[in-house]
Amino acid sequence: MTDQHSAADPQGPIVAEGVDDEPVESNRRIFTGRTYLVVAAMSAIYAFFHMAALNGMSIGELTGIRIPLLPTFPMETWNFRIVHIAGALILGFTLYSARGFVDEGTGQGRHPLDFVAWAAMIPALYSIWTAWSIASQIAGGTQWNGMSPEFKTLEIYHYGLPLVAATAIGIVVGWLRGRERGQVSPADLLLSICGVAVAIYLITMYGTLMRNSTGTPFAPIGISIAAVAGTALIMELTRRVAGLALIVISGVFLVYVFVGDMLPGFLNAPNIQWTRFFSQVYTDAGILGPTTAVSSTYIILFIIFAAFLQASKVGDYFVNFAFAAAGRSRGGPAKVAIFASGLMGMINGTSAGNVVATGSLTIPLMKKVGYPARTAGAVEAAASTGGQIMPPIMGAGAFIMAEITGIPYTDIAVAAIIPAVLYFVSIYFMVDFEAAKLGMRGMRSEELPKLKDMLRRVFLFIPIIILIYALFMGYSIIRAGTLATAAAAAVSWFTPFRMGPRSIVKAFDLAGIMSIQIIAVCACAGIIVGVISLTGVGARFSSVLLGLAEASQFLALFFAMCIAILLGMGMPTTAAYAVAASVVAPGLVQLGIPLLTAHFFVFYFAVVSAITPPVALASYAAAGISGANPMETSVASFKIGISAFIVPFMFFYNGAILMDGTWFEVIRAGVTAIFGVYLLSSGMQGWFAGSGAAWFIRLGLILAALCMIAGGLMTDLIGIAVAAVTFAVQWKFRPAPDAQIAVHGSD
Repeated sequence: MTDQHSAADPQGPIVAEGVDDEPVESNRRIFTGRTYLVVAAMSAIYAFFHMAALNGMSIGELTGIRIPLLPTFPMETWNFRIVHIAGALILGFTLYSARGFVDEGTGQGRHPLDFVAWAAMIPALYSIWTAWSIASQIAGGTQWNGMSPEFKTLEIYHYGLPLVAATAIGIVVGWLRGRERGQVSPADLLLSICGVAVAIYLITMYGTLMRNSTGTPFAPIGISIAAVAGTALIMELTRRVAGLALIVISGVFLVYVFVGDMLPGFLNAPNIQWTRFFSQVYTDAGILGPTTAVSSTYIILFIIFAAFLQASKVGDYFVNFAFAAAGRSRGGPAKVAIFASGLMGMINGTSAGNVVATGSLTIPLMKKVGYPARTAGAVEAAASTGGQIMPPIMGAGAFIMAEITGIPYTDIAVAAIIPAVLYFVSIYFMVDFEAAKLGMRGMRSEELPKLKDMLRRVFLFIPIIILIYALFMGYSIIRAGTLATAAAAAVSWFTPFRMGPRSIVKAFDLAGIMSIQIIAVCACAGIIVGVISLTGVGARFSSVLLGLAEASQFLALFFAMCIAILLGMGMPTTAAYAVAASVVAPGLVQLGIPLLTAHFFVFYFAVVSAITPPVALASYAAAGISGANPMETSVASFKIGISAFIVPFMFFYNGAILMDGTWFEVIRAGVTAIFGVYLLSSGMQGWFAGSGAAWFIRLGLILAALCMIAGGLMTDLIGIAVAAVTFAVQWKFRPAPDAQIAVHGSD
């Protein structure tokens, strides 16, 4: 991203560039030459495979040419998800290193650990050969079963143990052996081979009646061993692309499976054999369940859509449009961050990714006009986090919500409108009052892109408009996403960035790379979902919520909020919601809360965990750009996004906020809630009616805000009355912000 200050530029001197460039993580390899071409081809083929599979494309049907070994679409569901994960493992281990890179020139040459990795490929390849021979036997008519000693020997000693040993060696060598950034590691090639071995065996077994034996003593031991290796591979890739937070939580859940029978109270679980657990965890009750179902369909489709938008430089346009629209107002760059992050959030799947994409431009400009570094970072973090609740795409969590609840995606997107508006309006008020307190100005017209030039390119919104129109006209999500992707390529021909064959291949390549993190995270979250489904801990947690609700329903909701935030800390939004939806949402539903309300409650708090101290991923990413202290930035972003911690409670007390009610009820709920967040922002920032507010004025504003947000007729009237009295006192007496109430006669 760059700041250009050329007056000759027709759009003004500040032009956002590079917003659409995919940020390169510190442990991602950068290839050149033939290696780059091979890896780029792998990534593009992987992404196109999903587009073809989801739309039922077939080379044979289109051309009449039959190519051996190509899959037939549509694929069987479990097979498709297994291939989906295996492809992500191969790409992920190829692109992401297990550790930091060494200096150039120091990672070359022969190393004993490289020889260990190369040697370990022998058992890995042997396990593939064994899996292939098992597939050949079954294809030849052999009736496979999990009880025959002959079959068990083959699965344990000729497939399972070589696979597990190779997987363990690959992971450990990857940790220990440093390589240069442009080098492919033998250990990672080994892990890719192990991923293929897992996929071949599971696809073979799940094509037989043994598929129905998972989770029982009759399941082939090979399924359990393949699942052990597959789980280890998924967790290792997740560690590389998403950090340790999700791995630690997954590890705790995995340990719980085997020690739960020794724990007291509601944590007590039945004694579960490892073979039973792992034979079930790599099915649709776990890794292949709702999270992977969504990542293999809706999520990767919209990642492809986002990649096409980025290839046509729509992200640059979004940020420039935001500068042109909001840059002149006081504290302009902060408001630009709000608008730009809301727009980018529609096509970006992570809060931290959104921060990096837009914050590299907006944070320095916020500091330039007078915002402290921590405030600049906090504004960007809070705004970027809100992109996850902005319809129509809403990151990826909305797709998982639709998959888990069975509620149509369009209903979820509509229900999200008022909460999203409240979130961004609240942040707007917070930064506006902060700018007013600090006496900031807006940016000058000559510093900004020209709005009329931006309006000439408003057609770049067409792909998103087509997406929304297709969804609400009854098209499937897959068809709507495909049409929107095609539209993104079409509108690029009206810009300098026309998408020809090379650009389209590059977009698919970018989509493949962008999808790795979310696929790994969803698969790892599936491990936790599998633990919850097998141990029944979710049902026992629900009983705890019911017990709390007997004392106080608000207390039960508060406890659910704390658990949802705690589970989401340090995790991407998708995984945070998937885990919280499995643990918390069922208990809320048992309290009598409507299904959509319960899941929105959980989803909202899973999203805002990204700005909740002490582990606030979005705030930490913003602090890295602003140069501020990460903890101070996370506290400031928590304050700026404070309304997000209140609004979800209103879902329960006032369903009209989620569009559940008559039009009059919905409009009244929306208007009063917006007025409420205005009062809340005034109270939090200490700025009201054009001047600073004393502490008792702020207290009155917060009280009035809570009454207005509650949504009841009586609470609205009370809120209006308190706000009116507070305004009259502020307007008439103008008490100093540091005013004290004197107390006389205490002696």
